[in-house]
Amino acid sequence: MNTLRTGLLLAGLTGLFLAIGYLLGGQGGMLVALIFAAGTNLFAYWNGDKMVLSMQGAQQIDRSIAPEFYDIVERLAQRAGLPMPKVYLMDNPQPNAFATGRNPENAAVAATTGLLRLLSPTEIAGVMAHELAHIKHRDTLMMTITATLAGAISMIANLGFFFGGRDRNSGLGPLGSIALMILAPLAAMVVQMAISRTREYGADKGGAEISGAPLALASALYKIEGLAHRTVNEAAEANPAMAHLFIINPLSGQGMDNLFSTHPATENRVAALESMAAGMRQTTEYANPSTRGPWG
Repeated sequence: MNTLRTGLLLAGLTGLFLAIGYLLGGQGGMLVALIFAAGTNLFAYWNGDKMVLSMQGAQQIDRSIAPEFYDIVERLAQRAGLPMPKVYLMDNPQPNAFATGRNPENAAVAATTGLLRLLSPTEIAGVMAHELAHIKHRDTLMMTITATLAGAISMIANLGFFFGGRDRNSGLGPLGSIALMILAPLAAMVVQMAISRTREYGADKGGAEISGAPLALASALYKIEGLAHRTVNEAAEANPAMAHLFIINPLSGQGMDNLFSTHPATENRVAALESMAAGMRQTTEYANPSTRGPWG
């Protein structure tokens, strides 16, 4: 099913490339866009994870830098039957995390320093189990390619604004160029949203199964959402097309950021986890929201 979703996603985003190319330069422009889309897809497959980690300021760590966090990831990876992913830290006060990589053998998980400082160890484990579930479900390739292509679509749409309106042969004109600049990124966002909801629900369920503590993940989701709205994530704000990578939308909602909110409502995610916990006969209470992790 994930392979089918990935194929449909790539087809939809590639179609956007072709449409933009045609509007900018007719059949010749469409051919150039096709070549550009193929190159972007190939780049995203091999290097998209490195690009995403770099743009978020993530630095690879080992056990000597954050031993408790590293051990949490290692134990969860073993429980999930996954190879140990590379572990990254982002020097960012906003609590958040994401996973990336083209397959489980070439995967990475990244967490912010804010996550380690503000969440309890059980909540951190819930979050990282969610990210490992993305890796296990092979969502990470789809997520990385989506981020890369959506960013590229925004870039060429902006180029259309600067060049399309000046070129009488483009068929756009000034008004058409403005419309393209606005509508193309929105169309890419719609494609992202089409798969994001089921992907996040699936990772919540898979993460709860890996950690064995649905309520800890539920507590983490509530805490991250509340803190994320009060803490600006500058790296994410600069690259809003990558917001869907994170466990909770990292954007503050300022300006146009709310248009890129690709996450399901946290209340719905928590309700699903609570139902799952009841089915597992789990009696563990939510962690105290004021509890700070051992890295604080």
